[in-house]
Amino acid sequence: MSGQRRKPQPNRVWIAGALVAAAFAVLVAPAPARAQVVVIANGSPITELDISQRSKLIATSTRKTPTRQEVINELIDDRLKIAKAKYYGLDVGDKEVDNAFENMAQRQRMTPAQFGQMLERSGISPAALKARLKAQIVWTQMVRGRFGSSLQVGDADVANAMRAANTPENVTGYVYTLYPITVIIPNGSAPGIADAKRREAENLRSRFNSCDSGIRLARGLRDVAVREPVTRSSSDLPDQLRDVLARLEIGRLSTPEATPQGWQMFALCGKRENQTDSPAKKEIREKLFNERYEAESKKFLEDIRKSAMIEYK
Repeated sequence: MSGQRRKPQPNRVWIAGALVAAAFAVLVAPAPARAQVVVIANGSPITELDISQRSKLIATSTRKTPTRQEVINELIDDRLKIAKAKYYGLDVGDKEVDNAFENMAQRQRMTPAQFGQMLERSGISPAALKARLKAQIVWTQMVRGRFGSSLQVGDADVANAMRAANTPENVTGYVYTLYPITVIIPNGSAPGIADAKRREAENLRSRFNSCDSGIRLARGLRDVAVREPVTRSSSDLPDQLRDVLARLEIGRLSTPEATPQGWQMFALCGKRENQTDSPAKKEIREKLFNERYEAESKKFLEDIRKSAMIEYK
């Protein structure tokens, strides 16, 4: 009837009370443990989730379980490196980080998506790895830019180091001209297709007797990609490929190697000696550079830490 006050229904009162209680509980409940801030480094928070993810990442990459403090120290260093880079106007874009992530995937013979899925199966978010990569990239750029002149390794430095190590200085290197050739495995192919494509690659390899006729033969085959030739110094090649090319005759194909795209081979179409940059010289040069880089990097980071604001919660 109009004008009469309705009596509250018991169920409605109970539901309203429950909603109020739930809302209050949300307001006063502590944040999830994994989102709790543990350390603040120069204003940048480090959470339990960050520590958990970095612990798994370090354990997976080194096969050693780090202590909690080691993980926290590494995360603090990353935050300080990025903050210092911003102070100098340096930044690393997502594309550069994604490229580094893709390179890691390729070294595992995976696509970035496959690599990301592998990480997630280990409980590691791809974003956690990309955060670490970003800190490494920006720090490398900053150290190289700040200490570039003192990091340079001259020919005399290399010669002295080789004599000190009793390493022959006249070891010959080579410059190769290579045609990358891939027998493609179409996406979504059944497992048996990969074996069939490998046999096709081996068949092509057995028929490849010279670069002129072999390149024409490969280009005429279905699901075979022949890329433009590349020139590579033996000092720039991974050890395995360098050994393969050292035994390979000019005009022949290397053995098929599995890649995310298919079975890749290299046609050796040119080879000349290179006395100025042998693999041994490059190894010594890189060793000296890395020693200088690590020394400057360590000293620089120690200086940054001395003036940093690090607050444990």
